[in-house]
Amino acid sequence: MTKPYQHAPDPPWIFRTYAGHSTAEKSNALYRANLARGQTGLSVAFDLPTQTGYDPDHILARGEVGKVGVPISHLGDMRQLFSEIPLDRMNTSMTINAPAAWLLAMYVALADEQGADRALLQGTTQNDLIKEYLSRGTYIFPPGPSLRLIGDMIAWCYREVPKWNPMNVCSYHLQEAGATPEQELAFALATAISVLDTVKAGGQVPDEDFEIVASRISFFVNAGVRFVTELCKMRSFTKLWDQILLERYGVQDPKARRFRYGVQVNSLGLTEPQPENNVYRILIEALAVTLSKDARCRALQLPAWNEALGLPRPWDQQWSLRLQQVLAYETDLLEYEDLFDGSHVVEAKVAELSKGALEQLALIDAMGGASSAIDYMKTELVASNAKRVRSVETGEMTVVGVNRWTDSEASPLTATGAAGESSIETVDPRLEADVIARIKAWRAGRDAGAVEAALADLKAAARDGRNVMEPSIVAAKAGVTTGEWAGALREVFGEYRGPTGVAVVVSTGEAEDVEAVKREVERVSRVLGRTLTYLVGKPGLDGHSNGAEQIATRARACGMEVVYDGIRSTPDEIVRRAKESRAHVVGLSILSGSHLDLVQEVIRVMRAEGLEHIPVVAGGIIPPEDALILKQMGVARIYTPKDFKITEIMGDVVKLVEATALERA
Repeated sequence: MTKPYQHAPDPPWIFRTYAGHSTAEKSNALYRANLARGQTGLSVAFDLPTQTGYDPDHILARGEVGKVGVPISHLGDMRQLFSEIPLDRMNTSMTINAPAAWLLAMYVALADEQGADRALLQGTTQNDLIKEYLSRGTYIFPPGPSLRLIGDMIAWCYREVPKWNPMNVCSYHLQEAGATPEQELAFALATAISVLDTVKAGGQVPDEDFEIVASRISFFVNAGVRFVTELCKMRSFTKLWDQILLERYGVQDPKARRFRYGVQVNSLGLTEPQPENNVYRILIEALAVTLSKDARCRALQLPAWNEALGLPRPWDQQWSLRLQQVLAYETDLLEYEDLFDGSHVVEAKVAELSKGALEQLALIDAMGGASSAIDYMKTELVASNAKRVRSVETGEMTVVGVNRWTDSEASPLTATGAAGESSIETVDPRLEADVIARIKAWRAGRDAGAVEAALADLKAAARDGRNVMEPSIVAAKAGVTTGEWAGALREVFGEYRGPTGVAVVVSTGEAEDVEAVKREVERVSRVLGRTLTYLVGKPGLDGHSNGAEQIATRARACGMEVVYDGIRSTPDEIVRRAKESRAHVVGLSILSGSHLDLVQEVIRVMRAEGLEHIPVVAGGIIPPEDALILKQMGVARIYTPKDFKITEIMGDVVKLVEATALERA
């Protein structure tokens, strides 16, 4: 019997796991297995060359192919990725930003090939370029053209694929880059406002259809472990989005003003030490976005317990899926009205977060909107992340197993099995050569004239202001590759180099440990005859720059001369900068799993340039067996997430530089 506070269970959210690696065939097998286990939607992880618009044989793709996702270079790859998966009966999320129009074009081209009705296609393209400039780093084009491409997708989708969410504002990476809840709210909402303003100004959507477009804007958020704050953040998001659509854009239909969001709970908050504790963190974070009916997520994907160690195995992903199923089907969560209505505690926290977010939004508005405030937002994120990192170092923020209760029994979950199996998935190092051979065969087997004509029309559409979606679909059907599509638009729009946010020294409150290292830097600099110079490099396509930014920021706070040019450098560029700056140490930050290939190449080029005397240190998610290989290559120090005390790393680097200088003296 229905009661005022209880009812028949609501349908659950969409169950997803973020997955894709190695090849389209292997990823397809993983998808079909996950769907058979009860997953109800797909969330496709693309590799970094695909995300940044390069083919696997491009120089910047070296070592990155298939590492953090699946390589999709052309329609043939898309065919294999969705083999035996009917697109008109699937809900697919694609985490793809700068080339979102291209990946959607290939998806639609494949749906046409399958005979599917475009109007039945359901899913989401993440497609948030502003957060790429701020936190994730897989941007290609400058802000203006990037917003134009998003506007093209929105205008095309609401007519052609009306069930598709063409724009998914992503605050997920903002939190991982250190955003406070107020910043996460404000920066994400400012991005959504910039997109809607672009659509209004673009003239492709009639005023009477604007409400439809506004209703298809979705969000992708992060849920951290501070449970009450995260729950209130989501309630604040729903309140503020409703207010913005009503007051700023005049959207009258309450259903069109609903805050529609999916979630990936915090991955970078997972710990390498005592990784079994991550299971509890993931559950608590999932509760923050499911307990509150009025602010419940529409889709949820959970990381695996071992993502701080490397790529999860299918069993690890199954475990995360089972957590969702237990929560949705074994508990009575979905039977009740909102549990927090009328709570003075929740209402007060929501009001506090909303007030802080609105103050930030007003600041960004005064600067001309999100695309004009990128430098400001980036600097704010680096500063807030520095404070968060510092609070873990000092113990002000407790992280169980990392800075408290660090003694631990050996974990059977991470032990190597009798047959030698690892606790993480590994990618065959021969994969890259195979993928490169395949794309060369693909290029050789297509109609070169059709490809040339399709690319010419795509460039003309970009130059003339025509919508790029239909030319992109034609290009996909002609056999154009990801690198060719992005290359054509690079010719028209140019490329972008995002701000690093590390130009300003972030105060650490004159902390005693920082001051001690600063004195050591001054002493060693006198020995060297000039200020100790630390080059921080991000080789390859890895855009996770948080670690590199914090190393650069702390090194500067400790008095070093810091050279950091941001993400996406080739080994040759890093070595050239080391030579120009006369660096005393080179630090390489890589979180994409491509450390063996890229570090080896940097060291090779350094030796060729006569810089073998400069010590190299490396940081990232580096398994112990890879750490041994890196040391054999000549890497002097290796730092992983367990080395969370950055000032101690700085002290270690100073000692390394001094020892190297004394050896050469």
